[in-house]
Amino acid sequence: MIPPKTSYLRRRLLSFKYSFDGIAAFLSSEPHARIHAAATVVVVALGIYCRLSPTQWIDICIVTGMVWVAEMFNTVVEKIMDHLSPDYHPRVKWIKDVASGAVLIAAIVAAITGAVVFLPMFVN
Repeated sequence: MIPPKTSYLRRRLLSFKYSFDGIAAFLSSEPHARIHAAATVVVVALGIYCRLSPTQWIDICIVTGMVWVAEMFNTVVEKIMDHLSPDYHPRVKWIKDVASGAVLIAAIVAAITGAVVFLPMFVN
């Protein structure tokens, strides 16, 4: 049976609630999440101060989002692996190291993008 449209809309709205619950859980439980949050606040404040162009804002938003998504996926991978294999296992170590490496790559790309966007404003 197909639920009425209101039921469908209610389910869609609840899915947003669950997503926001996940973000809140991530922020409250993970120290790296709070570091990323602080860095994001600094970057946004600096962007406002420097009056970034729309294109520069897009660049900054993309790389900032990329770091957040990579860190959240890394956290999920680590939690799953810790649950499935609480004891040390070399394959689990490899999986967790690769996931962590993805975050590092995202952060390096974000730092390079930030340097390209912000450094010319302070050099001139």
